[in-house]
Amino acid sequence: MAVTAGSEPPVEAGTGQLLSHLRSVLPGLAGALRQVGTVILEDPAWASRATIVELGERSGTSPATVTRFCRSLGLAGYTELRVGIATDIGRADQAGWEVGIGADVLPTDPLDRVLRTLLAVDLQAMHETATGLDLRTVETVIEALVAARRVDMYGVGGSAAVLEDMQMRMHRIGLASWTWSDVHNGLMSAALLRPGDVAIALSHSGRSAETVDMLTQARASGAATVAITNFSTSPIADVAEHLLCTSVRETSYRSGEMSARHSQFLVLDLLYLGVAQRTHERATETWTRAADAVAPHRTPYESRARRGAAVNNDEAADASRGGAR
Repeated sequence: MAVTAGSEPPVEAGTGQLLSHLRSVLPGLAGALRQVGTVILEDPAWASRATIVELGERSGTSPATVTRFCRSLGLAGYTELRVGIATDIGRADQAGWEVGIGADVLPTDPLDRVLRTLLAVDLQAMHETATGLDLRTVETVIEALVAARRVDMYGVGGSAAVLEDMQMRMHRIGLASWTWSDVHNGLMSAALLRPGDVAIALSHSGRSAETVDMLTQARASGAATVAITNFSTSPIADVAEHLLCTSVRETSYRSGEMSARHSQFLVLDLLYLGVAQRTHERATETWTRAADAVAPHRTPYESRARRGAAVNNDEAADASRGGAR
């Protein structure tokens, strides 16, 4: 999902995005509404068949609360909610996914099942992330990056590792960029930004205090601010001018942050390639210079087959010379 912060559009039934949208907004819902959302996400197939009374009972709420829940998502009513859930399930079935697969990887699962589950979860997360992206917002961010004097990127923990890869690639195509995970250094850098610069913050939960603080300072300095997170209702979303949302569910033994990496790379790759397209001549020239600089440090490689053939040829030559004597 990609929106300008503070102007998030309501989800539309039948678009195949309702469940991913619900996962994104769930942490920001009030207690009773969150209970309804949690029940739906725990068993979407059941929820698509349940009556409004049954959903109210299972969630420990009431039909009136379920109706309020629907309206909080921008839906007209319960019928539209069921249509949205059923559409998501249908899309998942068509793509060969099982809704809810990967919620648990059991200690007794054979490795082939773990592999299939992992593949299904990551592919589904990337597909839902791509489906939810508003390309107009992505275009706006790309244009800001192209015009930027410098780019700051903020993240801690696993997010910092993801951003380090992005920063390296941005440097290769000639875009001055820095990644900050230490909050003190990041705050100092953010304070030196100015209008026309861009600050990107990456936080799966949207609640990493250090990341929120750094992006807040960048906005105060006049930089364009972008947040990449899984939750559109979160502290980081409130700070950012532009919000890019992933759509990721946790699995056993994998935190949400770990599960999010493929979807985060998808969003960052899209930004990177968009910048490279729009700065093609500069990007090509700087990429070539960077590649030439490291080329001498690449170890020459010869396959075993070729090495074996060379040895055999040498032995044959030695034998030939010996026979000639």
